[in-house]
Amino acid sequence: MSLNILVVDDHAIFREGLKSLLDKEPDMTVAGEAGNGSEAVRIALELRPDVVIMDISMPSMNGIEATRRIVAELPDTKVLVLSMESDRRFVVEALGSGAMGYVLKESVFAELVTAIHTVVDNETYLGPRITEMIVKDYIQRIPDKLPLTFELLTTREREIIQMIADGQNSKEIAHHYGVSTKTIEVHRHNIMKKLNLSSVASLTKYALREGLTSSF
Repeated sequence: MSLNILVVDDHAIFREGLKSLLDKEPDMTVAGEAGNGSEAVRIALELRPDVVIMDISMPSMNGIEATRRIVAELPDTKVLVLSMESDRRFVVEALGSGAMGYVLKESVFAELVTAIHTVVDNETYLGPRITEMIVKDYIQRIPDKLPLTFELLTTREREIIQMIADGQNSKEIAHHYGVSTKTIEVHRHNIMKKLNLSSVASLTKYALREGLTSSF
């Protein structure tokens, strides 16, 4: 039986190249493509793919948030992150959001194929560099005292912090949600209070560090 795959990446040429390679695999078919997180969620709900290959840094909605929503709605769909981001925080956030695997874009295609088969078998796959990094952190006992962002913020708050970090002002965000500017300012105040931040600049830096923005 052929595995139906959804490829999510904001670079069209990359998607086309990956689709060409995957379609040559005897047991894999690219059923759809998406260029951002919001589109990925919508198409995933329509196609109900076996595997979603998910990038992290994307406009509209980043891959971590998209993963969380897809997994919540489609528990049988496996999400495999394929990203250029190798920072530990991105890996932890991705796995915490429900991704079953994490592969770096610098990897050879054969590794991606192995990762797909692994997550389909309901096992976690981490690329060699990612595994080495996590093991080193464990050995060195580096504490991670900050709670994960998705544990601190609501879905709406995560969306708003991404919009703020992407340069949208309160009026623009309010128009997007059809609410008052004051409502968005209250949300922003609550976000900054939860994260113990004192300025929009520090909020933007936090969003960049935590992968909550499309501006990498």
